[in-house]
Amino acid sequence: MDALAGLLDGPRAKGAFLLRMIMEPPWSVRIEDEAPICLMCVTEGEAWIVPDTGDAVLLRPGDIAIARGPEPYTVAHAPGTPPRARIGPDGGCTTLSGEPLAQSMHLGVRTWGNAPDGGTTVLVGTYLMDGEVGRRLLDALPGLAHLPADVWNCPLMPFLDEEISRDEPGQSVVLDRILDLLLIAAVRAWFSRPGAEAPAWYRAMADPVVGQALRLLQNDPAHPWTVASLATKSGASRAALARRFTELVGEPPMAYLTGWRLALAADLLRETDATVESVARQVGYSGAFALSAAFKRVRGISPQEHRGRG
Repeated sequence: MDALAGLLDGPRAKGAFLLRMIMEPPWSVRIEDEAPICLMCVTEGEAWIVPDTGDAVLLRPGDIAIARGPEPYTVAHAPGTPPRARIGPDGGCTTLSGEPLAQSMHLGVRTWGNAPDGGTTVLVGTYLMDGEVGRRLLDALPGLAHLPADVWNCPLMPFLDEEISRDEPGQSVVLDRILDLLLIAAVRAWFSRPGAEAPAWYRAMADPVVGQALRLLQNDPAHPWTVASLATKSGASRAALARRFTELVGEPPMAYLTGWRLALAADLLRETDATVESVARQVGYSGAFALSAAFKRVRGISPQEHRGRG
């Protein structure tokens, strides 16, 4: 599993929330759900995303925005519009005074808003995840990433718009997969922009030797890798791989592998009931003692303490 695929582990394990929001001005919704990541795209009209800090972003049809939580923000027809609704940490929608709005603003299957024929339609996909693996990539994103329609063209958005209000067998699975693909497409497009500040390891994926080594480490972390065996599989000498890997990624191959293994272990400890012994063997350690020693050395706490904080 590579880091892009790791983005999907949390959503599938903990769920994702999808809806179509149809609004007629004036409107403004305060988002305080603390979700780690939310995708928004406009299919009709316009909408502003206004973070508490930083510049507001105008979404037009075809644009997509990635908002990173847990910081709150406001989505409105115009900046400065006082919020009339609030989305809380439990996903519930209320007035600012706490009165429930879920029923009064319900407009159909996965559809919510203040007017069934409103002039603005926003598709919203919220991921309820906070995995260590996905965070290695998402931490490189700004609090609010905006991809205008003129710099990216994704056929998944019309498809999502068509599918989101259907209520057929297996529909939730279809929507989850579309949202997964849309997230990966958006993240790749963001890091493909000229001057984009992608993580060093992400940029290194384009290198024919280091990219191959990274894929080997990410896809099979339990293998007893050495720099020599990694070099053989990557088609380079041991010295050449070690030098080039450190130059492009910013750390030696075995240090990267340690960080990757511990990130995987951290997610398994939080998201499964597997024993520390089982987790250790899944990520490439000989047993619970070896994993605990590495975990405490790098993270300062034991695997059990990490699990207890989840």
